Amino acid sequence: MNKKRSLKTQILLRLAVPLIFFISAESVLSYFVTLHHVDAAYDRWLLDSARSLTQEIKVREGKVFVELPPAALEIFKWDESDKTYFKIISEQQGMLAGDKFVPEPFEVQTDWTRPVYFDDEMYGEPVRVVSMSITPEQASEKVFVHVAETLNKRRSMMLDILLADLVPQMALVLLAGIYLVVGVKRGLQPLHKLADEISQRSSRDLRPIPEQHVFLEVRALTDTINDLLERLGLAIATQQRFIANAAHQLRTPLAGLKLQVERAQREQDVSAMKPALTQIQGCADRMSHLTTQLLVLAKSEPIYGAYELRPVDLCKLAKETCMDWVPKALQRDMELSFEGLEQAVYVRGDEVLLQELLANLLDNAICYGHNRGNIVVKVESCPSPCLSIVDDGPGIPEAETNKVFERFYRIPGSQGDGCGLGLAIVKEIADLHKARLQLSRACQKGGTRIELEFKES
Repeated sequence: MNKKRSLKTQILLRLAVPLIFFISAESVLSYFVTLHHVDAAYDRWLLDSARSLTQEIKVREGKVFVELPPAALEIFKWDESDKTYFKIISEQQGMLAGDKFVPEPFEVQTDWTRPVYFDDEMYGEPVRVVSMSITPEQASEKVFVHVAETLNKRRSMMLDILLADLVPQMALVLLAGIYLVVGVKRGLQPLHKLADEISQRSSRDLRPIPEQHVFLEVRALTDTINDLLERLGLAIATQQRFIANAAHQLRTPLAGLKLQVERAQREQDVSAMKPALTQIQGCADRMSHLTTQLLVLAKSEPIYGAYELRPVDLCKLAKETCMDWVPKALQRDMELSFEGLEQAVYVRGDEVLLQELLANLLDNAICYGHNRGNIVVKVESCPSPCLSIVDDGPGIPEAETNKVFERFYRIPGSQGDGCGLGLAIVKEIADLHKARLQLSRACQKGGTRIELEFKES
């Protein structure tokens, strides 16, 4: 099951995630920068404490000793937050003063040209230690001074600085989040209004969606919907027109059928019923032909579905269709001939619809042509595939050329009992195949020539 996706959520995520990432990265960077500066500041104070102890180292008669009055020692160790420890060691005499548990640098440390800082533990508490080495005047031995201090002040300052840095940032993130939520909500409000407007429409309201207040980014969507509405309106109009035309055309043979049935019912003798029965058969034939034409016309409508056009051998199709219509041509002593090529001529099309197209053209040529006339069906391949049907009938007046392809239109005074759908079906199928349909006179004396030119397959 597909989960519903919210455009609002997607926009907020795409905006909020980078913001949170950059704020987090900046906070981590601020932490390490602050830690470095806090350590640097307190390391300088720790070094000052160690240097103050070196001033208490004295040399008497070549021996090193430490004079550290209790008052000075109290001042040295006094601190409200941290505990301070120290240890002074002589290279030769050993422990001179202080706490023997103060940590010393690792033994591998040999560079005493500058103070050494390191972290360690003392009495279970983490401490920061500085170690330095001096050689007092008039002394031949080195003296090492180690000063350790707990980390309470450092932690307190780190916390104060981080809070001073993070609180405004968190407030900024909160304000930015509120602004994003409100901004996205207001930004999407026109879409909600558009959705509400469309939802309130009736099923018959297919007007285009107004685009005055539509964002440029949404214009592609509204254009697509408007195009769909236009095609849907065309489909509904075509369907309604088809139903209206079908009802109108079926009404006449149905009325005639009913009239002849009533006529037959009034007769007592079977032989007297025969004229009415003949008329009934004629009405039934016309209804059957009309129904078939209407179904073919409905099937040829492109709005009712997309057809998969496949390669079709136009020569083979035309030859087989002509053979099916030879018996009807012989009934009127007409000669139906086919002129094609030995090789196949392929076009992209629907085989059933192309058969219906040619069948309607042959039906018209036979019905409206002269007795003992000629009908020629020809297939050519150059410059492009072309199907032509030529007859020697009375032809179509030039003034009626553009009208004969309209549905249910018949030339005034024309013979036959057609329903005016044959050439309309031909045009629908030709348009479906994107083929060029051309109607002209076969010669100066008359006749009709219809050409159907296809694109290359």
